[in-house]
Amino acid sequence: MSATGIRADLNGRTAFVTGGAGGMGRVITTELARAGAHVVTTSRDRGRGEELRRRVADEVGADRVEVLTGDLSSRADPHRLAAEFTARHDALHLLVNNAGAHYRERALTADGVERHLAVNHLAGFTLTHLLRGHLLAAGHARVVNVVSATMSDARTVPLFGRARPVPLDLTGVTDVRALNPAEGYVPFQAYARAKLLATTCGYEFAERLRGTGVTVNAVHPGIVSTGIVDDLVPTALAPFRRLVHRFLLTPEQGAEAALRLATDPDLADTTGRYYVRDREARSPDASYDPDVRAVAWRLSLDWATAPSGAA
Repeated sequence: MSATGIRADLNGRTAFVTGGAGGMGRVITTELARAGAHVVTTSRDRGRGEELRRRVADEVGADRVEVLTGDLSSRADPHRLAAEFTARHDALHLLVNNAGAHYRERALTADGVERHLAVNHLAGFTLTHLLRGHLLAAGHARVVNVVSATMSDARTVPLFGRARPVPLDLTGVTDVRALNPAEGYVPFQAYARAKLLATTCGYEFAERLRGTGVTVNAVHPGIVSTGIVDDLVPTALAPFRRLVHRFLLTPEQGAEAALRLATDPDLADTTGRYYVRDREARSPDASYDPDVRAVAWRLSLDWATAPSGAA
């Protein structure tokens, strides 16, 4: 399915897409709106968000995009964004947790969480949890988590030898702020671990929502030419970044996989699965371990439900 080939009529449906102002998010937002959905999207920058809204309206011939401004790396903003959404809408038919980021240096958010973890996992988890009631109210709804195959092979240059899944040891961990610590920190692994946690908790959401009409799946869209790639390219190869991008998928091609999971009628009842583009795949063993899943869920839920301003 091409990004412009959505087979479903989305008129009367409401979608929520995080990170809609750039890369794949722009394409996903545009194509869902083209198919008739009212799309609520997030942007850190109000100006970029409004530019997206106007651009999509011009392209699809209808003003179907609503922009919420917020910083997904914080604990407070996903709560505020969810509150703004629920105040304006009665149901949510589609949630695409698309926002993601890779950082070259380790840094903590204002809440004390390592940034990869905050943006690539906790933001999506929190929104899914807070919008659960509206997903259920839709009758049939889908959650799509955009993740990364780096969790299955966290080597920076995976050319030779056996794949090495990113380690995920939650033994004795009682607070998400202990994850991706400074000791032994590798940015690429921190990114991959956050995506693994998003996948793992997505499986748990799928189980808890099974039989309700709400499905939850994860997808690796392929290696897409976005700003994340610039951060992933080793410094020594920086002069060749433009050449590297020429061999990557376009945002339109990358968006195909997420849009397929989000809209394909043949996948309406599919849940608790992980796809590499359009092929079902197996995520790292840790994601299927019930003990790991239980701890990952508890840590994430504790964070998502902590009172505002909690230490």
